[in-house]
Amino acid sequence: MPSRYRIFFRAEHGKAAGRMSYSKVVELTEGKVFALHNTFPLDGRISAYPISARGQSVSNCYLLKEESGALLLDTGYAAHEAEILAQLESLIDPDLPLHLLPLRINEFMSVGNAMAIAKRFNVVECLAPVPEINEWLEFEALEPSGGNNGNPILPTTILKPLHPIEIGDRYIEVMIAPIRLISTRWIYDAATRTLFTSDMFSHLWTDRAEGPWLLDEDEVTTTSFVRSFLLNTRYWWLEGARTDSIRKGIAEVFERYDIETIAPGYGAILRGRHLVEQQFAVLDEVLAGFDRSVVKPGYVALGLER
Repeated sequence: MPSRYRIFFRAEHGKAAGRMSYSKVVELTEGKVFALHNTFPLDGRISAYPISARGQSVSNCYLLKEESGALLLDTGYAAHEAEILAQLESLIDPDLPLHLLPLRINEFMSVGNAMAIAKRFNVVECLAPVPEINEWLEFEALEPSGGNNGNPILPTTILKPLHPIEIGDRYIEVMIAPIRLISTRWIYDAATRTLFTSDMFSHLWTDRAEGPWLLDEDEVTTTSFVRSFLLNTRYWWLEGARTDSIRKGIAEVFERYDIETIAPGYGAILRGRHLVEQQFAVLDEVLAGFDRSVVKPGYVALGLER
């Protein structure tokens, strides 16, 4: 494991999550997929990482672009509002039809800037598992005066299992994440062979805000590394769970899709078939070791790191 990476929690607080120190757009596939990187310090306040983690990590929003429209996966922390708006302005015309898809509607990193983006760009719909997405996004409406404070009303499109999203001539497949704590979606883009995995495969960070945030190395993790990361973040409950069905669901994704890039919502993006195979194999081995047939479930004290 490269020495620049460390292994690895705590609650996200939109604007309280800390100001970024590095902002960059990376073109993952020419004209097709762009990663909107915005870094943040690891100081115990971000639930995607263990309490003890120190250094820098990055939140990743992804723009899938066509001439007739674009799809934005996640909208980023409110602390990065100005940077994300500027990143989008550098990539699309304000009049281009823009579709929003928060992969986790009850997490700030997914929904934090949805309204700000809708005010600035031509957002034609927000895809969601709930019928009224505005009720999940109008944070400013919580003021005593009520009202929507000038926020636009976003048209909501209900996500349908295994029903692809059409952006021009491009079809984006949406699936319920086979491993999740909260309602989470994974996305597969056949045009670029990219799997967008939200809060899974998000276990790589560095001491430097500038990254690198795109990796194609042969070995970047180990079984013990991933095991510890999962147990010390939102997947603490896996040890002693019945993991057979989770493993089966993950294996079906790997076998069904031709994946060349794993694009998580946090941390480094992983590119290359060999690296993809290695990451899925490591995750499967870790989950097998968590199964109730191997280890008994037990009480986990708050703050305990394993």
